[in-house]
Amino acid sequence: MSEERKSLNFIEQIIEEDLANGLSKNNLRFRFPPEPNGYLHIGHTKAIGISFGLGEYYNAPVNLRFDDTNPAKEEQEYVDAIKKDVAWLGYKWDKELFSSDYFQQLYDWAVYLIKEGKAYVDSQSSEAMAEQKGTPTLPGVDGPYRNRTVAENLDLFERMKAGEFDEGEHILRAKIDMQHVNMLMRDPIMYRVLKKHHHRTANDWCIYPMYDWTHGESDYIEQISHSLCSLEFKPHRELYDWFLDQIIDPSKLRPKQREFARLNLSYTIMSKRKLLKLVEDGVVNGWDDPRMPTISGLRRRGYTPVALRKFVETVGVAKRENIIDVSLLEFCIREDLNKTAPRVMAVLNPVKVVITNYPEGKVEWMNAENNQEDESAGFRKVPFSKELYIEKEDFKEEAGSKFFRLKIGGEVRLKNAYIIKAESVVKDTDGNITEIHCTYSEDTERRIKGTLHWVSIQHAVKAEVREYDRLFNDEAPDSHQDKDFMDFINPNSLKTIEAFVEPSLKEAKVGDRFQFQRLGYFNVDDDATSDNLVFNKTVGLRDTWAKVKPKQNTNQNQQKQPQQNNRSAIDQIKSFGKKYDRMPEDKQAKAKAEIQELAKKVSYDEVEPLFNTSVKKSGTRIITMITLGVLLENGLEKNEAINDFIAKALEDKNALLVEEAKAIS
Repeated sequence: MSEERKSLNFIEQIIEEDLANGLSKNNLRFRFPPEPNGYLHIGHTKAIGISFGLGEYYNAPVNLRFDDTNPAKEEQEYVDAIKKDVAWLGYKWDKELFSSDYFQQLYDWAVYLIKEGKAYVDSQSSEAMAEQKGTPTLPGVDGPYRNRTVAENLDLFERMKAGEFDEGEHILRAKIDMQHVNMLMRDPIMYRVLKKHHHRTANDWCIYPMYDWTHGESDYIEQISHSLCSLEFKPHRELYDWFLDQIIDPSKLRPKQREFARLNLSYTIMSKRKLLKLVEDGVVNGWDDPRMPTISGLRRRGYTPVALRKFVETVGVAKRENIIDVSLLEFCIREDLNKTAPRVMAVLNPVKVVITNYPEGKVEWMNAENNQEDESAGFRKVPFSKELYIEKEDFKEEAGSKFFRLKIGGEVRLKNAYIIKAESVVKDTDGNITEIHCTYSEDTERRIKGTLHWVSIQHAVKAEVREYDRLFNDEAPDSHQDKDFMDFINPNSLKTIEAFVEPSLKEAKVGDRFQFQRLGYFNVDDDATSDNLVFNKTVGLRDTWAKVKPKQNTNQNQQKQPQQNNRSAIDQIKSFGKKYDRMPEDKQAKAKAEIQELAKKVSYDEVEPLFNTSVKKSGTRIITMITLGVLLENGLEKNEAINDFIAKALEDKNALLVEEAKAIS
């Protein structure tokens, strides 16, 4: 949680009120209670961030407690994975605990409730109990076993524990109120028979407590001050408090359950059950597949703890459910990697360039800056020779004035090297270009608009590059009543490419992250070996999905659409300038993605007049810097006017402007 804290969210306000009303700060204690039945996903990062973030801010302990009350679905593999994920995010727990630690205490309390006439053994079928429970508008009715004697209930419960009965024969229920308006209070189940091997207690138990019975009591045993849950548990709070009322010692701290909105992300599913189906059906290659929204999948794809924590902090803590645009998550990783990832050159779709006037056999080792965002990153040497690879997309035989890359008769600058001019091409029998013949000039001081990345063929290292796209084509794949979420699987979510990278990457290690210049951010995959480099594409340099997002179908939006389309791209970009620097971070991220998409349609001549914008209009200068960044990434060469504009921005007091200027300086 950021040290420069904004106004308190509602959970922090609750804690501050409790402290003001006499709760000792020394009694603050939080917990993160995952069920070890799957891998943690991006949605869990919010719950983790809230509890551990509060622990960091208040210097209070946070327990990592595994809610292991369902042996049918839980495994030690998941326990280990969860611990690894939480630690990787940078959080430290005070105690590692398990609900199974409390099985005996929970059983003893259940016996106490039976003796107090507040729990009973029910022997009906699940269908009969469901029918008697009623509906939200129809009260339930008492079942035939509700008034068993205490002695009979104690006997049956003891025999349940001893393993005399099969699964489903008997359950233990709390005796509350079958007519209660809250259906969760209509004699909820406390225990069921489950003859399954438990990953910690083995076969010691054959009855297991239900979540609602275990949750609050475990919080109480651990003396958790604030039990923070996602919003779907709000109706459970009444039951949480009822169970505590039955066993609590007034001299001890009473836990308080409070709820926050869970994290929902566009183009993503969060259900562990549905994620498991993706794994079991072979749609993905395991829980850590880089297309999965699991923390292990995001880690393998190249996401950083810093980016995920920043994402959670930006999303904030809310009381109402909403869907966060996945572009915000991508914005956070771009921002982090822009500052930390070394720049290297790689060609994913190569075409051969032959520099006809460059000496045969000559090799020069050029100085290349590792990261302009980090002065301490230094420089490296990259080899330059007569034959190079460039991207096929960076050449056209004929092109218009807005094409700043290589064309016949046109010149471009090769990054960290010389200026070349395309003279002719060689084609195969199908008319495909196989070689571009160029001449080079050592006069590198001339103003050239386009700059391309490249690799020397003689020194290039082959690498497998895995380009990932979103796993689902639909913004909310599990929200359709008439369709299964599997119907929206993106068949093109993985593309494997044979690429060529500069030789400095021979020494790259698993997990290392890089910016492939002009292409995006990539990291070395777990499958990589010393003989076979494998890179995952983490994220592109810009949001490429902005232009394919589903259009709104409301009449209002349909009426507004033509007006928006009639405005030029530069005018649409300018419209963001008035309020850009005053937007909340999530809206700012979306606006930046839109600006970057629009910037592809503008020319340098349209942008340059904005360099003279008044100092007071910081928003306009920021959006100009963002637009300029896109033009530079697409090959625009820096000139004196650009350098002056960037230099002035770097000296400005506006932090956002300085940040954007640093990104392209």
